[in-house]
Amino acid sequence: MIFTYQTGQWLPYPINVVFAFFADPGNLPALMPAWQKARVEHASLVAPSPASRHMAGKGSQITLTFRPFPDSPFRLRWLAEIAEFEINSYFIDRQLRGPFHSWDHIHRFRVGSDPTGRIGTFITDRVAYIPPLGFLGRLANSFVLEKQLSRTFAYRHRRAAELLARKLHPSAA
Repeated sequence: MIFTYQTGQWLPYPINVVFAFFADPGNLPALMPAWQKARVEHASLVAPSPASRHMAGKGSQITLTFRPFPDSPFRLRWLAEIAEFEINSYFIDRQLRGPFHSWDHIHRFRVGSDPTGRIGTFITDRVAYIPPLGFLGRLANSFVLEKQLSRTFAYRHRRAAELLARKLHPSAA
């Protein structure tokens, strides 16, 4: 059974800046909860253009390790590939090996304004996933995984806003 999770956020920055930030795998550990102690162990990047050499374009592979729960004595390894990529529009990371039976994460970006009319960037994250362990994984999804995804993305939203503010307005941060 495939489960989906969707969330979004608006950031008061130009789409090219926001997209470049999220397409750079070097920013991923800072977007994950600190207790996970996430690390990019290896990144084989296929840059979409010479000017965007830090972006993980289509065909890029990233190996990440992290702790699955606080104070975990072990780390999980996650190998993801960028399956689709359109600069300043969207990209899809797909788990090749990792803790889920399958995982596709679509990151969509579009220009838009907030309720006050300020122009910025809307980000929509949609994850389609199949938990591991069959029936037990589906059960765990109801009690643990859905809540974990919600908390993780709430953290990601806060951190993205903080990190982009620091990057773009270092004297104000």
